[in-house]
Amino acid sequence: MVLSSLWQPFTLGRLELPHRLALAPMTRNRAHPDGTPGGLAAMYYGQRASLGLVISEGVQPSEDGQGYLNTPGIYTPEHITGWAKIADAVHEGGGSLFIQLMHAGRISHPDNTPHHRAPVAPSAVSADQDMVTATGLQKTPLPRELSSDDIHTVIAEFRHAAASAIAAGADGVEIHGANGYLLHQFLSPNANHRTDSYGGSVENRSRFVVEIARAIAEEIGADRVGIRLSPAMPLGGLNEGDTDSVRAQYRHLVGELANLNLAYLHLHHVGDDELLRSLRDAWPTAVLVVRYGRTREQIADDIDAGLADIAPLGRFALANPDVVERLRIDAPLNELDPATIYGGGEAGYVDYPTLAHA
Repeated sequence: MVLSSLWQPFTLGRLELPHRLALAPMTRNRAHPDGTPGGLAAMYYGQRASLGLVISEGVQPSEDGQGYLNTPGIYTPEHITGWAKIADAVHEGGGSLFIQLMHAGRISHPDNTPHHRAPVAPSAVSADQDMVTATGLQKTPLPRELSSDDIHTVIAEFRHAAASAIAAGADGVEIHGANGYLLHQFLSPNANHRTDSYGGSVENRSRFVVEIARAIAEEIGADRVGIRLSPAMPLGGLNEGDTDSVRAQYRHLVGELANLNLAYLHLHHVGDDELLRSLRDAWPTAVLVVRYGRTREQIADDIDAGLADIAPLGRFALANPDVVERLRIDAPLNELDPATIYGGGEAGYVDYPTLAHA
């Protein structure tokens, strides 16, 4: 059987999944300016419901959380109404929806947010990254350091966003603690220069992430919460130090998070196989692993090696709404059009053909 380990059912939290594939979270930049999901979003996610676990694009929990143009939010009644249509479409297709909560932190620009204020971050340290805005590329500016009171406000915003996701009919949320955004910034010593209880030591740098996860688990139930981490991922100007430093940080963090008994740990893996194995061994529930550049023949490798329970798909799923069926019968895959990933309308979003319509 083709990629046989993928086709075993799996229990994740309170979900019964039909197989070991999932939709990885992928930014599409097609929301309305107020953060309400665009009109085609329900079609896009519904087309991919056969992936079982459908993890949404990054969704800001507040105005301060927005980093990019036309990304969706989940903190107003209008947002909830928009996401309810998506949840209904995914459920009608037999899938389950987890909304990824993503606060961009310093990876933002005032021109991209509703309030046009400076971005926020653990410390006033610029990411010095190029950011797409409506007027072209601009450098990310110096962010405002979050005060202790601000940190408690952000945690409350995540809690409210999680409750809003459930109100919209989502089955759970994924906390985005990876890829250079706010939670990852707290973990990284070159972005977090704080001298209070949220900076300095490995324990202190982990605190913000753990407190957000605990608050959300209290709000909606731990079995409805996943978290994504990306140890040593050098995105957004982050540098987490040498291998020993990264291992110490993530072994501590994952150990603390493991105590919360969340539904899953989603790792964006960039190469430290020893660390991956130790995090897998420390985690009590499901582990998802995604890697850059996998071939279709490699999709099941981490499951076969006992490193993962589920293999999320990114570009394969973006270009193939029926990717599950194509992999199951070893059918050819559509090629991804990179020019239509971010922004735009139907093209490259909801018009990739299925096998039945190819």
